[in-house]
Amino acid sequence: QVQLVESGGGLVQAGGSLRLSCAASGSISSFNVMAWYRQGPGKQRELVASISRSGTTIYVDSVKGRFTISRDTAKNTVFLQMNSLKPEDTDVYYCSSKPFTLSPFGYWGQGTQVTVSS
Repeated sequence: QVQLVESGGGLVQAGGSLRLSCAASGSISSFNVMAWYRQGPGKQRELVASISRSGTTIYVDSVKGRFTISRDTAKNTVFLQMNSLKPEDTDVYYCSSKPFTLSPFGYWGQGTQVTVSS
């Protein structure tokens, strides 16, 4: 059974920084690709960034240059360093994983709230 546990959310002023962490446990092959999604009230869940086991990263345009996704493969942990935060980054952030690049993201954490005040 795969478990993803996020931490690191909170309240920060615009321009500030936060670092999210997600610890994965279970079948190692289930988190070959890890990602951060976000979702706000009435909005669709949006892929923020993803990273493969080899380190290949993908970012949504709105966070390029501000957010950095990384992973500690030995500890099955993925991080999201968020800098220059904007009020529009306010959302619940979810950690997710999948076994293969072409498979859908099927494992999800419980989410962590990020609130950016103006």
